[in-house]
Amino acid sequence: MRIVTTPMCESILKYAGIEEYVVNKFPDKEDGDLAILLSESKTSLISLKIKLNTFKQIRNSIKIVSNFSNGGELSNKDLDDIFRDYDVAMKYLNNSNDLDIKIKVYSNFLKDIVEDMGFIVDDVDFDYVVFPDYLRNEVVEKDNLVEMPSHSSVSKNPIERTELRYSILEDII
Repeated sequence: MRIVTTPMCESILKYAGIEEYVVNKFPDKEDGDLAILLSESKTSLISLKIKLNTFKQIRNSIKIVSNFSNGGELSNKDLDDIFRDYDVAMKYLNNSNDLDIKIKVYSNFLKDIVEDMGFIVDDVDFDYVVFPDYLRNEVVEKDNLVEMPSHSSVSKNPIERTELRYSILEDII
């Protein structure tokens, strides 16, 4: 089976133990049997779409993708070992918070993070506004703004990328 993935998903294949694949930002330009890519991506190939916005989504995606490797599904211990060196990830993987802070969110990927951290999503009565850097010019609010780096300005490693985004939001807790 010839697997094609995008640069943003390549780390997941590595974590899952898949060694043979092709990386292309545009999977349709490759002759592949299966594309593994972000859930928002479009391709004409048969695809496995994964979400990588939260630590739980990343762990789940690694688990799903690992089913395609020769070794089969990773154990929970193997999955925990992947996250062991990331303090923020370990804090949110196994805990849930209920924060009394209301946030207006300007994108779905940030909504996943905000909800996972325990914030309340509210578009009317909010304490902070969280938006991706690429929507900077569309934000109409003036106060309590939290700009979040998007895919083009962060690590391709999903755990490092998510750790950065969570850390930025932890500053308002």
